[in-house]
Amino acid sequence: MALLALAWLPSCGAEPDSGLARVRRTGELRWGADAQGGEPYAMEDPDAPGGMKGFEVELAEALARELGVRARFVQNDWSSLIPSLERGSFDVALNGIEVTPARSGRILFTRPYYVFNLRLLARRDDAAVTGLDSLKGQRVGTLASSLAWDLLQRSGVEAVPYEGVEEPYIDLEQGRVRAVLMDDIIAQRYGQPRPALRVVGDVGEGYYAIAVRPGDEDLREALDEALGRIARSGELRAIFQRWGIDSAAQQRMVDWTEAQTREVLASTHTVRLGWGQLVLFLQAAGVTLLVSVGAMLLAIPLGIGLALTRLYGPGWAGRLATAYVELFRGTPVLLQLYVLYYGLAGVLRLDPLSAAILGLGLNYAAYEAEVYRAGVLAVPRGQLEAAMALGMPLRLALRRVILPQAFRVALPGVTNDFIALLKDSSLVSVISVVELTKRMTITAVDVRSWLIPGALCALLYLAMSYPLSRLARRLEARLERG
Repeated sequence: MALLALAWLPSCGAEPDSGLARVRRTGELRWGADAQGGEPYAMEDPDAPGGMKGFEVELAEALARELGVRARFVQNDWSSLIPSLERGSFDVALNGIEVTPARSGRILFTRPYYVFNLRLLARRDDAAVTGLDSLKGQRVGTLASSLAWDLLQRSGVEAVPYEGVEEPYIDLEQGRVRAVLMDDIIAQRYGQPRPALRVVGDVGEGYYAIAVRPGDEDLREALDEALGRIARSGELRAIFQRWGIDSAAQQRMVDWTEAQTREVLASTHTVRLGWGQLVLFLQAAGVTLLVSVGAMLLAIPLGIGLALTRLYGPGWAGRLATAYVELFRGTPVLLQLYVLYYGLAGVLRLDPLSAAILGLGLNYAAYEAEVYRAGVLAVPRGQLEAAMALGMPLRLALRRVILPQAFRVALPGVTNDFIALLKDSSLVSVISVVELTKRMTITAVDVRSWLIPGALCALLYLAMSYPLSRLARRLEARLERG
């Protein structure tokens, strides 16, 4: 035991590995990216299951080779790449990470490896869109927490956040947004090929760089040197050429200097949680409440109808109701929202809020149907028989005798479903609705802290759900006394 203690003591005061030492000790450069970003950044290789391809995949492999290690891809949602980097999920973030003043004030950036333009697209039949100045107060789609997002926030337009790169252009075609502002790489592949859309113009310029944790300065310096070598050798532009993203502007990456890096990173600021963000949180909480109440008002009557159809309707109608319940309970609500909003866009053009209420309402109707069916079955069958023996038709007996008693049995389940719906409403962010959880993630990325925005988000959810629980318990007690 004494020997073990002596062996353990030196390790207590040992300095942790620096970034470069850690990478060389493990023999791999772990780089975080999001495969959902798609071509040409980083995506799954259909010809090699489990493999990745893209220009940043090749770049990561070239940099790892220069460091004498191998590259290992780590999947991570794009919007939380920087927080995940800070907590140590991977060594570097390499996935179209744009150099912005807020990020420069929080993390380390290498020298840039790609220069891009912010490209504005509008519908071909909408000639009134001539630039950002013509879009004041209009809905313009982009990726949240991006350079385009920052520019739109300052331009007086209503920035609409998306999590994917194709969805904004679908919404633009359908008229749900007035324009889309994205990096030119994205616009060239996902927007410009659509015949209904046109390029308005480029309205800004930015750089992609590799993000490194503070404290890993030696790793950043090693990556800077590696980037310089592959740029001067022509390998960097060769990668760009293979993926069709090379341009004359990329020659600047070859001739890049340390002074230019300092100039790009000179503008830094730290966003703090203030009254403005608190107001946005309250607005998002209102959206969450609106979506939840609207969906529940749809789910309850539809659920009652499905339950009664299964119990008392004709056989064919009962089978259809059963199929509905199994379909909506057996498939993810996220998938249902995607299909309703994007998949059916050609035949059912809904705005985001309407699609959110309809999608959640249709989904929760399946659960409500089972809650009410259980409530009806809990009422002794003799009561229905007695009511009908007194001459009541089935509909009247159900309305006056069965459903009031079934409601008392179903009330706890209905309350539980509504509270669950409040939380599931966070899923509607995939169809560009900025509800409470989405607002929390946007703010958390902006202020580079998840603790306070997360606590505020939880507090608002609790403030919305707890009064409902209290009201339901009082109603249950009243019904019991009755």
